[in-house]
Amino acid sequence: MTGAATNRVRGAVAPGSPPPFTTLVELTWIEKAIENWIRFGHDTYEQILDRRRRVVGFAPNSVFAFIRWAANDFGTIVSRIDIVRAVGASEPFQTLPFVRPGGDILLKLEGWHMVERVLQAIDAIEAIGIDPVNVSPDHWRHIHNRLTVGEQPRIYSAEQHRAFLLRRRAEP
Repeated sequence: MTGAATNRVRGAVAPGSPPPFTTLVELTWIEKAIENWIRFGHDTYEQILDRRRRVVGFAPNSVFAFIRWAANDFGTIVSRIDIVRAVGASEPFQTLPFVRPGGDILLKLEGWHMVERVLQAIDAIEAIGIDPVNVSPDHWRHIHNRLTVGEQPRIYSAEQHRAFLLRRRAEP
C-alpha cells in the first residue's frame, strides 16, 4: 500500500464515497494499545486509510457487533462491546464513538468480564448454525438487560430463531 486510501464496495474497487445512508465505523488496530474491530456483521463498504486504520460501512437494517479495547502502561482503560442496527435515512439513532452517524443500539456493555460474556453468547449462537446478524434484536436487548443486572441470559435456540423469522415474514 502506498499510503493512499483504497475503497471496496461489494468486492469491487470504488473511486468514491460509500453508498447513500451507509453507517460507517472507524476501525483502528495498534496492537496492545488500541484494538477496535467488528466481531460480526456484513460490511458493504471498506476504505483502507493506512496499515492500522480503515473504515467499514453497513447498509441500513444490518446488524453488527463493534468491540473497542484500549490500554496504557498501567493496563486496560476501555473494554466495550456494542451490538448495533444500522439505521436508514430518516430513522432516529443513538450516537456512538467511531460510528457515523450512529445506530439503534441493541446491546451496550463495558468491562472485559461483560464483553467476554457477550462473546460467549455470540459463539453459542454460531455453534447452532445461526449467523448472529440474523438474531432477533429482542434477544440482544435481553442479553444487555440480564447482564446489566448480574443475571444469566437465556440461551438463543433454533426454535426461538424460527419463530422470530416467521414473525418477521408476517410483518407488513
